[in-house]
Amino acid sequence: MGASDKREEVIQAWYMNESDEDQRLPHHREPKEFVSLDKLAELGVISWRLDADNYENDEELKKIREERGYSYMDFCEVCPEKLPNYEEKIKNFFEEHLHTDEEIRYCVAGSGYFDVRDHNDKWIRVWVEKGGMIVLPAGIYHRFTLDTDNYIKAMRLFVGDPVWTPFNRPHDHLPARKEYIQNFLQNEGGQAVDAAA
Repeated sequence: MGASDKREEVIQAWYMNESDEDQRLPHHREPKEFVSLDKLAELGVISWRLDADNYENDEELKKIREERGYSYMDFCEVCPEKLPNYEEKIKNFFEEHLHTDEEIRYCVAGSGYFDVRDHNDKWIRVWVEKGGMIVLPAGIYHRFTLDTDNYIKAMRLFVGDPVWTPFNRPHDHLPARKEYIQNFLQNEGGQAVDAAA
């Protein structure tokens, strides 16, 4: 990973092992296989490093919201003390699913894992810490869990009125999934990668 990209101080990604140990562990392969933020961008996952101590007045955040049309904003704290029905919610977040709209999360405190599928349907774990903001494109299969610190406070952004409906895998028939496959998963020969497993 290049030290020149400030995003890598708050966002790291790697291929996951197949272990079914505690989902909050890093799950590195041995040897470790890191994934660049450029590789994530090829999957449609884009990211920024922002000033989480100054989010109310951050001009860069304001510019991103204006350019991308993120008119809605709220906060979600995920930890046993703050989230009602914590055990059920964290289990639901970790169920592989997609959304028909972007999922935008800006970590203003704590940290957590967003797992996404690569072109070959392998899991990539994306660790987002305070100051990291990521956008998961509509139609990408993903899941979320806390790390062993058991705490994240995230700003949730959305275009218009928020729709948080998860569609658990498989939902390949949805237009958002078909568009995602067309935009990000087709290989050079025009063949879609089989993600219906």
